[in-house]
Amino acid sequence: MNRVVAILALCFLPLAAWAQEEGVVIDKIVARVDNYIVLKSEVERAYLDYLNQSQSFDVKDARCRVFENLVINKMMVAKAEIDSVEVTDEEVQSNLDRRFDMIVQSIGSEAEIERYYGKTIDQLKEDIRQDIREQLIVQRMQQTITADIDITPAEVKRFFEEIPKDSLPFFSKEIAVAQIVKYPEVSKEQKDKVKAKLLGFKADIEAGKATFEALAQEHSEDPGSAARGGNYGWVKRGTFVPEYEKTAFTLKKGQISDPVETEYGFHLIQLLDRRGNEYNTRHILLSTSPSASDLARASAYLDSLADMIRTDSISFSKAASEHSDDIQTSGTGGFFINTLGSNMIAADEIDPSVFFAIDTMQVGQISAPIEYRTQQGKEAVRILFYKSTLAAHQANLNDDYQKIRAAALQDKKNRTLSGWFDKARQEVYIKVDPEYDYCNIMN
Repeated sequence: MNRVVAILALCFLPLAAWAQEEGVVIDKIVARVDNYIVLKSEVERAYLDYLNQSQSFDVKDARCRVFENLVINKMMVAKAEIDSVEVTDEEVQSNLDRRFDMIVQSIGSEAEIERYYGKTIDQLKEDIRQDIREQLIVQRMQQTITADIDITPAEVKRFFEEIPKDSLPFFSKEIAVAQIVKYPEVSKEQKDKVKAKLLGFKADIEAGKATFEALAQEHSEDPGSAARGGNYGWVKRGTFVPEYEKTAFTLKKGQISDPVETEYGFHLIQLLDRRGNEYNTRHILLSTSPSASDLARASAYLDSLADMIRTDSISFSKAASEHSDDIQTSGTGGFFINTLGSNMIAADEIDPSVFFAIDTMQVGQISAPIEYRTQQGKEAVRILFYKSTLAAHQANLNDDYQKIRAAALQDKKNRTLSGWFDKARQEVYIKVDPEYDYCNIMN
């Protein structure tokens, strides 16, 4: 799969599928739910996606399952109209913007996406706007229908015991590992160099030697806006970090700020327009890189902290909560957490740099300071704590309670949704193409 389409598929299926299906002519309506339709191409896309995620399956059953899910989704959208369940245009736009920002950051530029599709980003957003609106409505309806559903330990145990022994899943090796991160404090000398460069940009713009857009495209280190000449468009107050917004609201229309420092680096900001609590700016971002001595100071700090932990002066979790600069893990005592809230992470899901570091460690050991680069591209130093490991094993209630509970809760929600479907289908018009009669979804 083309790299652009692969990344799009991670963010949302409709656009990626649109690219894959280019040139497909034959299609037909296979289900109607009030004013909404399910196309055969939708079923095939969802079916292929299901196959990509499943290890074993019954082909006939799988196709019926995805078809039924699509019909239920359309029914939820139709029923949402009856029940006045809505999503706002602002919610849809925010969702679209967030997804495309993720893509741009992963791919590197809007230009590559636009070049691949032969359309502008705005046109691509319009192509999938209705799909995104329906997805959000379905999510809201599901949340409404299952909002009060919980599950007891007894129900979890019964769910597990009803699984045939030869069908119990096999879980790979899992690891509990924590970190304490220190972002090196960049020296004044390093900061002054960056500020001087931005002040030079400002002088060139005001003297007419260069345009803001051209300098942003060439020099800005913000992947989300550089390709657009630094422009993020209209946003509401509260969208960006406080230092950025405070400056934006003190500028006059067209005015360019002096360098403004935030957690991301230094910004040169120009106010394009403002209306109430909304504003439109563009900026040039330059990050500040720590020197070797800055990194050495951070390592020395973590070394001292690790010595305190080893002598039981402070626990690793307490030290992480009080001293780690990483927001995501400091709140969990430094531990990496999976989607279920557990600190036992599958070995193949751990960041490779972390996995290879602990591969040479013993359980219970704290590493020496390790320099690394964060996902946001910041240079940092960290120490790792290898707390425990769980060997690959077949599912059991003792080691895998949270996973089994999540599966049992989802099963209960699915049964609730099926019950809702049986009742709600009496209130909307549904017609299924004879090709899918064998699925018996209307019975």
